[in-house]
Amino acid sequence: MIESHTAILERQSPLCGAYATEPYETAWAKEAIFFALAHGESGDPGSHSARVQISPDGMRWCDEGSVLEIRQGQLTSVKVGHFGGWLRIVGNPGGNVELVLSVRLVLKG
Repeated sequence: MIESHTAILERQSPLCGAYATEPYETAWAKEAIFFALAHGESGDPGSHSARVQISPDGMRWCDEGSVLEIRQGQLTSVKVGHFGGWLRIVGNPGGNVELVLSVRLVLKG
């Protein structure tokens, strides 16, 4: 029987400058998909990219290679195929942009 779980990493969180979502332990899962929705932003309009990061212990991180495009008012996603024990995304919209962001991580095992 396949198990699935949806983790809410950010819920309409105001983020300014460089950010990292809450890390989530994923060692049991075989598939992962990040979903992001930018509810609003102030400052420079537009989109930006967030990087998927992996970790063996939830403390030290490296880029996995996948990129999540975040666009104002649009639900976007990125699939992650091979990952360690922990996942998160990091980004920096740049300038004086404050981003209101929701991020969900859907896992299947």
